[in-house]
Amino acid sequence: MRGFHTRRFLKGFVVEMGSWLLLRESVQQLFSEFVLLESIELEPWFSIFFVCSSFLIMAPDLRSRLEELVPLQRERLKEIKKNYGKVSLGDTTVDMAIGGMRGINGLLWEASLLDPDEGIRFRGFSLPECQAKLPAAKEGGEPLPEGFLWLLLTGEVPTKEQVDTVTADLRSRSKVPGHVFDVINAFPVTAHPMTQLTAGVMALQTESEFAKAYETGIHKTKYWEPIYEDAMNLIARLPEVAAFIYCRTYKGGVLHEADPNMDYAANFAQMLGFQDELMHELMRLYISIHSDHEGGNVSAHTVHLVGSALSDPYLSFAAGMNGLAGPLHGLANQEVLRWLQELVAQVGSDVSRKQLSEYVYKTLKSGKVVPGFGHAVLRNTDPRYMCQREFALKHLPNDPMFKMVSDLFEVVPPILLEGGKVKNPYPNVDAHSGVLLQYFGLTEQNFYTVLFGVARALGVLSQLIWDRALGLPIERPKSMTFEYIENYCESKFAA
Repeated sequence: MRGFHTRRFLKGFVVEMGSWLLLRESVQQLFSEFVLLESIELEPWFSIFFVCSSFLIMAPDLRSRLEELVPLQRERLKEIKKNYGKVSLGDTTVDMAIGGMRGINGLLWEASLLDPDEGIRFRGFSLPECQAKLPAAKEGGEPLPEGFLWLLLTGEVPTKEQVDTVTADLRSRSKVPGHVFDVINAFPVTAHPMTQLTAGVMALQTESEFAKAYETGIHKTKYWEPIYEDAMNLIARLPEVAAFIYCRTYKGGVLHEADPNMDYAANFAQMLGFQDELMHELMRLYISIHSDHEGGNVSAHTVHLVGSALSDPYLSFAAGMNGLAGPLHGLANQEVLRWLQELVAQVGSDVSRKQLSEYVYKTLKSGKVVPGFGHAVLRNTDPRYMCQREFALKHLPNDPMFKMVSDLFEVVPPILLEGGKVKNPYPNVDAHSGVLLQYFGLTEQNFYTVLFGVARALGVLSQLIWDRALGLPIERPKSMTFEYIENYCESKFAA
């Protein structure tokens, strides 16, 4: 009898269920019920059930999956506003307001969350979990950035087949209009690569689907659809724009053709002129771990802020890249490399840990910081550093620069802790990335921020799609004057 009722429910369920999400949850619930049954007659429909469930777990293409998720997340946002709209997220102090707004909870950002102890989590998954769960180009290899893109947009771990559809979709969108190269070529080759990149992105803006749709009229509930098209087009075209900048700036204008059979990161490395498969693996790792880092950093927040005015993804991303070009944001790995090169110039490449300690003390006594150590939020070693360290241990364990970085990993934190003021003495992502790029021959340090920008597009543009899908309003925090702060605080003391 139990088998009959279960069978009848399943048949109706397969025919009548309309929502992929509900369907998938129902399949999982039914499977749990089957496991609990002591016995069940395995009729032909049962094998059909497993075929159907396997198909249902394989969600449709990325755009279609988002079409299913958007109404669900809109309802979730409504419930949050309804049930928790008046709940305080914490106090704001004067120090926080004038100290770069650090520690103020004031931004919805679904793509990732930075935990002070565990580090970055992409849609709830730690970096080691992402490396284990997300599809790779080869067995035991680094995860494909296309998989990160699916995860950042949907919150779901994709199959290899789903990742392949993203790769194919991006490839089909990757053609860069000729006028973009004309704009870049108008700059002298001595122009900073980030200047060329932001100009190239602005030149791409002529292709904006959102700008066209807004001009002709589009309902606000549909804003996210052309934003999605713009975001995917921009992500697809950035590697060729970046590679063109690299080749014209550093390689005498000699270009390398894209390979339509390669994945996103490998093809990017190929267009930069690198055929080494290990460099392709490094590029997969680099783009993945730099794809997002919460929404409060300068570039991510800028994209969100500018986008909140309904600026299209090209305008918003270009603004974010101008923020990334700032020395305090996107130049950190260059600072690490320069410091290491100065160390080698003064002490030599074959240095003992005692010599490293002396150089660290010398740096600190001169009033400078040791670049690559510490983080505004993290209170432990950056997991992005550890991913790169594991890559180096696997592929270049005997490289002198890696050995030096590895020794500094042991030497620097205890020294920084001696002062008693440092909250995080541990290495961050920038302590390692430059050394890996140098090893594989990408030595042009001014180009590193462009690499960072290509990677960061995945996270900030994923969130921008959700900003418009959820109908988030224009950002408008309250500012204050010195006088306002003084009067407000004095009134509090007097009360």
